[in-house]
Amino acid sequence: MDLGTNRSRCVWMTVLGLMGLLGLAEAGCLEAGKCCKGRDLKCVSQGWRMDRKHGTCYCDQLCQSAMDCCYDYPQACPALSCVVGEWSHWSGCANQCTPTYRVRRREVLREPENGGEPCPYLEEKAGCLEYFTQQGIECGHIYMPAFITTFEYNSARRKRALSPDWASHTEDPGYCVEFQIESLSPACLTEDRPHARWMLYLREGYTVCVACQHPAMNIRNHRCYGDGSDANENQILHWQAVGNTRCYGSWRKVRQADKCSCPMVHNFIFT
Repeated sequence: MDLGTNRSRCVWMTVLGLMGLLGLAEAGCLEAGKCCKGRDLKCVSQGWRMDRKHGTCYCDQLCQSAMDCCYDYPQACPALSCVVGEWSHWSGCANQCTPTYRVRRREVLREPENGGEPCPYLEEKAGCLEYFTQQGIECGHIYMPAFITTFEYNSARRKRALSPDWASHTEDPGYCVEFQIESLSPACLTEDRPHARWMLYLREGYTVCVACQHPAMNIRNHRCYGDGSDANENQILHWQAVGNTRCYGSWRKVRQADKCSCPMVHNFIFT
């Protein structure tokens, strides 16, 4: 609809509104006391319609798409958009010891009415990998190549029961490895799910930082699998984004540091 048409429609609606206030317009939804959900052919009145025709008009939700609403439908049946609650906390990984996903959900507090905005997604999934069973037994380190995910997962990671092998040691503060990305699959560049948009910051030629922290560390050597510690200089290594099996690629190790110094969007973690 162009500007002229939109302006003309606004003027027409204003005129009809004034007619209603002055008692010059016939019936309508307000006078008939009607505002019906869904499609209801009995939800009818007489008067001016929104398409500028006079006669039978409707006060049900279908009238907006059919363009046969009574002139005062927007006032009698104001649009109410969907309202949802806050996201729940992330769940734990669906399975231990294998690359899988975690879930968070939110509930509908109010359904949309009268053409209001529909409800957004009510569930999100994100990749994760747990390295200990519920009994505290180490597992999950057999997977290659390096599995990575967003650094935000680090703060949401559940507290796990420590393996007996860790009990007598102070938790290792971890380290950071810088890599230069050599290649990546096209699926990384087309990811548009809200929880997985961090993959869009993976680009060929970029330097990224990947933190190795407990519990992703191997208990015996306090290192993360796939960190390139045993790699030769300029050796091509491989990585996989957890949460999208089609997002993967290769990189070269640049250096290891105590802390990550990359921009936040280029900070990731071994998982």
